Amino acid sequence: MKPLVPLFVILAVIGLAYGGGQLADTRYLLGIVLPYAAIATFLLGFSYRVIRWAHSALPFHIPTTCGQQKTLPWIRSSWIENPHNKRGVLTRMALEILLFRSLFRNSRAQIEEGPRLLYTENKWLWLGALAFHWSLLVILLRHLRLFVEPVPRFVIGMDTIDGFLQIGAPQLLITDVVVVAALLYLLKRRFTDRRLRYISLYTDYFALFLLLGIVITGILMRYFFKVDLEGVKQLALGLVTFSPTLPAAVGPLFFVHLTLVSLLFAYFPYSKLMHMGGIFLSPTRNLANDSRRQRHVNPWNYPVKVHTYQEWEEEFHDKIKNSGLPLEKE
Repeated sequence: MKPLVPLFVILAVIGLAYGGGQLADTRYLLGIVLPYAAIATFLLGFSYRVIRWAHSALPFHIPTTCGQQKTLPWIRSSWIENPHNKRGVLTRMALEILLFRSLFRNSRAQIEEGPRLLYTENKWLWLGALAFHWSLLVILLRHLRLFVEPVPRFVIGMDTIDGFLQIGAPQLLITDVVVVAALLYLLKRRFTDRRLRYISLYTDYFALFLLLGIVITGILMRYFFKVDLEGVKQLALGLVTFSPTLPAAVGPLFFVHLTLVSLLFAYFPYSKLMHMGGIFLSPTRNLANDSRRQRHVNPWNYPVKVHTYQEWEEEFHDKIKNSGLPLEKE
């Protein structure tokens, strides 16, 4: 039941966008008004959440570590697993952001007959996540050709490398195949894994179906249903320069793709997809474990009225003396 609701929502959006892409009045709404509203929602929501996270007090120094801490000079420390300076933190953050290092070492616990608790590796999840994120990044960078004139050289070079197999016309791009395979794998996990299916929410399926809809409509426009690329670039450049003009020759499939992309931008800051920004502000990752070299004071500390021993002894002097306990002050 959980996957059906978000699937029907995405299909309904696709149907409305396809129908609206054939009407002059709604084409203006889908092609100009909706993208601007989505980008504004994305920027405001993203900025709000990042600023709110940045202003959160950090009561404890809590970097996650799994190696030897920096101590005596003759004890070799693990400067990546347990960083004690900015170099170690930046290295660990780079490995985490670019290669998903913690996910690579992820393990899976399951109970077998006996009963026995077994820990097994889960490299397929790491590979699927890495393939999806890197393919999506390449696809986003390739789209710069629509928003920039002249087209940057690195975008042209990226297209050349991405299509080096030279299959078909237009050339089959490797990232198009990889991103679909990765999304289908991530979706398949939620269908086949009982424990993962139990804890999955509607929003988890919604994000996957939304991304899959964006990718599939983009592939359809590239390989099967041709669109007026000059008209699309004219619209994209117009949106960037705040002087949009709506081309007449662009088909309804393009408006479906644009509507789904706009929905993703508007939905992004209020979903789990915000881990893209949150990873940079995670105190378990972006702090050096230098608690042995300097004192970290809780910023939430406030003045507290204390009751000293002398005051306590004076208050209970007679009772302490009668009980036979020693007193500092007779």
